[in-house]
Amino acid sequence: MGKIFASSDLHFGHDREFLWGPRGFRSSIEHDEAIIANWNSVVEPEDIVYVLGDLMLGDNEYGKSCVERLNGTIRLIRGNHDTDRRWLEVYPTISNVELIGWADMIHYRKYHFYLSHFPTNTANIEAESLHQCTLHLFGHTHSPARFREDYPMYYNVALDANHNTPVLLDDIIDRMKEKVQECISYL
Repeated sequence: MGKIFASSDLHFGHDREFLWGPRGFRSSIEHDEAIIANWNSVVEPEDIVYVLGDLMLGDNEYGKSCVERLNGTIRLIRGNHDTDRRWLEVYPTISNVELIGWADMIHYRKYHFYLSHFPTNTANIEAESLHQCTLHLFGHTHSPARFREDYPMYYNVALDANHNTPVLLDDIIDRMKEKVQECISYL
């Protein structure tokens, strides 16, 4: 088995400057090509990527052609732009996409992750370790901040917060541990 990554809000085909402009691109085509290149620079064909919503928007054939160029298996959690029947009908026709639903739980290295497009409260800061928390991975906000409200157990996997590249689950765990230490140092 390969590595496990997470990402969200790829928005292939979404031709709105408010999306691709803040990410540093001059057009949606330039954005989409860079996302594909960044993705394939870290994701191998045997890897799994949980995409937490908003995979594509706009023309289905164009979006499908972008997604088919991505390495790995995509396990898609639905986002607010994944509600239209047009996209829900096309996702099952893309060979590297598995449509999961609105949320999922995964267990990895004795950590428990709740995956959803929308930020959700899943843990208390009083837990003694990250192993005791339900850690939450989310997207949707288009914020460059990796941590929601600076809490170590809520990590934003959206492209906007991660240099337009999927994030390795092991790196997320390391960043969460670093954030815990940073929070402790404030006490």
